Amino acid sequence: MEVILEAFEGPLDLLLYLIRKQNIDILDIPVAEITRQYMGYVELMKSVRLELAAEYLVMAAMLAEIKSRMLLPRSSEIEEEEGDPRAELIRRLQEYERFKAAAEGIDELPRVGREVVVPRLEAPQAKVRKLLPEVALEEILLSMAEVMRRNDLFESHQITREVLSTRERMSDVLERLKGGGFVPFVELFTVEEGKLGVVVTFMAILELVKESLIELVQNEPFAPIHVRARAE
Repeated sequence: MEVILEAFEGPLDLLLYLIRKQNIDILDIPVAEITRQYMGYVELMKSVRLELAAEYLVMAAMLAEIKSRMLLPRSSEIEEEEGDPRAELIRRLQEYERFKAAAEGIDELPRVGREVVVPRLEAPQAKVRKLLPEVALEEILLSMAEVMRRNDLFESHQITREVLSTRERMSDVLERLKGGGFVPFVELFTVEEGKLGVVVTFMAILELVKESLIELVQNEPFAPIHVRARAE
């Protein structure tokens, strides 16, 4: 079974997300670290057999080129002539960020009375409820990448045949969440099972979310993801 997910709108969107998450100055990008994180995401998409657009690979090649050019020793004359190898990437990121901000601004324009109707409900005893941020798909994938990294510590060259069922793993996940409390996302994975076990568990969690049997929550943006069973 193949599942195709679009976590980001393109390679620039992924780079901008990584830069924002770490509060990096867009004019002074640490190319080596950003390249490492970018390639980690690309390898994750390959591991779980997600569709990978060619433009992601083009950006990977561009980052590798910039990284190699910055590592090469250059004289002051050549440096003044060629300039910063990151200049073109920074220009494209700034331009993308402006258009993205403009699109988000348009999307936030009022729609009340035009596309939606706000219901009115008398609730004199209404209780204040803390609104939790929505768990973005990119956060799930990055948490999955951390699990895959931990899994590499338990890699074994012994070849064994294991039969893993997504449906059985869905039942196991529901059993773990039976108490109704919150369980950290990463604790649902057994890294000793290898990459196959991690992928099967990940697919089982996505299927349970799709069937509205469980929900993913965060206390605040970029906080650890937790999972709990939905109330009947």
